Amino acid sequence: MTSTVLALTLGDPAGIGPEITARTLAEIAPQDGHHGVAVGDAAALRRGAGAAGLDVRVRQVTDFRTPPAGPGVIDVLDTGVLGSSLPPWGTVDARAGKAAVAAIETATRAAMDGAVDGIVTAPINKEAIWRAGSSHLGHTEMLGELTGVTRQDTMFVVRNTAVPGHHLRIFFTTRHVALRKALDQITRESVARSIREATTALRVFGTPHPRLAVAAVNPHGGENGAFGDEEIEHIGPACDEARAEGLDVTGPVPADSVFHQGLTGRFDGVLSHFHDQGHIPAKTYDFNGTISVTVGLPILRTSVDHGTAFDIAGSGRADHGTMLSAYRAAVDYSPSVPLIRETYGSAG
Repeated sequence: MTSTVLALTLGDPAGIGPEITARTLAEIAPQDGHHGVAVGDAAALRRGAGAAGLDVRVRQVTDFRTPPAGPGVIDVLDTGVLGSSLPPWGTVDARAGKAAVAAIETATRAAMDGAVDGIVTAPINKEAIWRAGSSHLGHTEMLGELTGVTRQDTMFVVRNTAVPGHHLRIFFTTRHVALRKALDQITRESVARSIREATTALRVFGTPHPRLAVAAVNPHGGENGAFGDEEIEHIGPACDEARAEGLDVTGPVPADSVFHQGLTGRFDGVLSHFHDQGHIPAKTYDFNGTISVTVGLPILRTSVDHGTAFDIAGSGRADHGTMLSAYRAAVDYSPSVPLIRETYGSAG
């Protein structure tokens, strides 16, 4: 009996999303206890399965809870945006952007209504969705509007085979802004808030007593102001404030060592302060295994942490490892869905 049902959005149909979704669904289809249903244009999924060289049948369903047909069959809830007129592989196309947005909207509604337990998202192209009329910077902002949440955050999950059962989670004080602007946004208030949100997320996603490390910004943690004063003026005081509230927080810790310490089991999570500070170590350590979870939403959403890879779209060379990891993470986190709804359902 299938207990967990997930909606997998195809992402941009001109990118690698349909291929990695088809590969993922073909690989996990025989497993019991969970079922994935693709969301997007059925024709795009069929084209992706063909590019991957898969011997599968794409079955269109109208209900996410339709029992799986078993090995060799992958299911799709067809949004019908493109029909049979698919955009060329590897192109920025407004039609592809419209199809990607429609899949996200459909999957999100299903998760909000409880028709699925969570959503797993393939990559979209920002320029394509902007050409289609979307004003959002990306997936996360779109999901916030669709769920009525005004603040949501990214949690990277980095699997670690060296320490059995331990996965490092990485959080971000700032997100998609220029580095100069990010430094201006690193204040005592923003860091303290991010510490609380990261600690809450760790608890919601299965760590009852989380240990959080907070990265420094400057080399050697600033060397007492010799290399910058962000640690003295903002990050350090925010850590002190969190410890006074009873949180298990260490920091600021120099960024050239804090991620290693997290991976070796000293910490459950690391709060980084700007986009590349957290992305570079995660993707260097395990590019295909690192996945993204959006925290702060009243639904479960996991995602790949890479782009549409237009340069190889349609070539059959796309690696579905991250999509498969995102799917498995959603299955693992699905028991947390009631707590996710309880914790974030009233956010706004």
